[in-house]
Amino acid sequence: MALIHLLRVLVNCFLLVLFSSKCDGRESELNYVTCGSLVKLLNPRHAVRLHSHDVKYGSGSGQQSVTGVESADDSNSYWRIRGEPNGTCRRGAPIRCGQAIRITHMTTGRNLHTHHFSSPLSNNQEVSAFGENGEGDDLDVWKVQCDGSVWERDEEVRFKHVGTGAFLSVTGEQYGHPIRGQREVHGMSTAGQHNFWKAVEGVFIQPSQEPARHDSTHDEF
Repeated sequence: MALIHLLRVLVNCFLLVLFSSKCDGRESELNYVTCGSLVKLLNPRHAVRLHSHDVKYGSGSGQQSVTGVESADDSNSYWRIRGEPNGTCRRGAPIRCGQAIRITHMTTGRNLHTHHFSSPLSNNQEVSAFGENGEGDDLDVWKVQCDGSVWERDEEVRFKHVGTGAFLSVTGEQYGHPIRGQREVHGMSTAGQHNFWKAVEGVFIQPSQEPARHDSTHDEF
């Protein structure tokens, strides 16, 4: 299992370098977030990026922890924007306001997830990373709340959890050892300034220029 995990990390690091090398290309010119995009998400109120790592919570669900970090350079802050299970999310298609999506951690392949466990510091709703190889359950689904028709790259948006109605949030609580200084990320029942997010770095996949194919499975995420 350790070897499999190491190989997965190496492959993800290779993909990160490959994608990063394209950031000066056409993908970076898009002014909206698309399906398949690999992004970092900033909480402007607290100036931290959504982050995860293979460190489990010591309480609650015991699943992989999700935090906020100030560093802009940490590769563990990359997340892939994907469609909901059994839904259609064509590669390069703009994410619509109100669309249900999954947000998958690049390095570990687990999905942003929440459920009715209490978060360890604020006693709000715990947010974790869950599943294997991008497949988890129906509590991995979030709706994008934005003002227009599609998720604009320079826009602050909210993510509302479909299963519980909670908003992905940060209110400033900091962890100690072993993730000292990282902020707690949790779910809140009310919309406010603590639950805005903005796509600040990444690769924004352009719409495919290829003719439509009868078999579109490779175009969906």
